[in-house]
Amino acid sequence: MKKARMSKSKFKAMLIVFFDIWEIIFVKWVSSGQFVNQYYYKEVLIKLREGVKKKRSDLWKNGWVLHQDNAPAHRVFSIQRFLTEKNISILQHPPYSPDLASCDFFFFPKIKNVLKGTHFQRVDDIKMKTAELLKGLTEIN
Repeated sequence: MKKARMSKSKFKAMLIVFFDIWEIIFVKWVSSGQFVNQYYYKEVLIKLREGVKKKRSDLWKNGWVLHQDNAPAHRVFSIQRFLTEKNISILQHPPYSPDLASCDFFFFPKIKNVLKGTHFQRVDDIKMKTAELLKGLTEIN
């Protein structure tokens, strides 16, 4: 008996999401062909700070902790310096460890499970469906 194979996607979409226990703080779709390097990531962090200021003013005043993985763009000196200058503490992530990566065991599996088997004609369709799913995520989920 032959096994059915999943067909490859016509396109891919990369999503950067920052959230806390209560809600999504900031979402950024990465344009097709865009590399997430230190310069791009710094721009994302600038927007994240705006999101924190708007949605979590108490954290904005007192400083906050960012949990990120060990992607190369996260580890470069310019990003570390930026975070230090902006009073953003980093929760260190052990290399190659999924233990603390809440996105890996909570967030993305939840999104992927709902989207599994769905075929989209355009990237915008993926974005719209994902936006719906993000609105539905709560502290209880």
